[in-house]
Amino acid sequence: MNTYNWDCKTVDVHPSEGGQTNVIYNVHWRVTGTSDDVDADDNAYTATSIGTQHLEFTSGSAFTAFDDLAHATIINWVKAGMGVEQVNAIQGGLDSQISELQTPTSVTLRVED
Repeated sequence: MNTYNWDCKTVDVHPSEGGQTNVIYNVHWRVTGTSDDVDADDNAYTATSIGTQHLEFTSGSAFTAFDDLAHATIINWVKAGMGVEQVNAIQGGLDSQISELQTPTSVTLRVED
């Protein structure tokens, strides 16, 4: 079984927008999938995917001050912005990468003279 760690701690902000300060409009995310299985050196199989997610702020809507934001809140915003299908596609892609590491379907060999 694989677990997924979402890192959404790097953000781009507008210093001032709609009467608020430090309004997040873009989140740089990194998702790392880690398998319960380990290789011969006792290291877990891992794969990583990175990207960005644009967020919209509507003036007058609920606003959380930047200094009061929790990482978990930003993760939830990113996942909501992506939608369930995209989140599942990212995690499914990590599953495929990990599976390929566990049971390679192709390897590169070098011919020696």
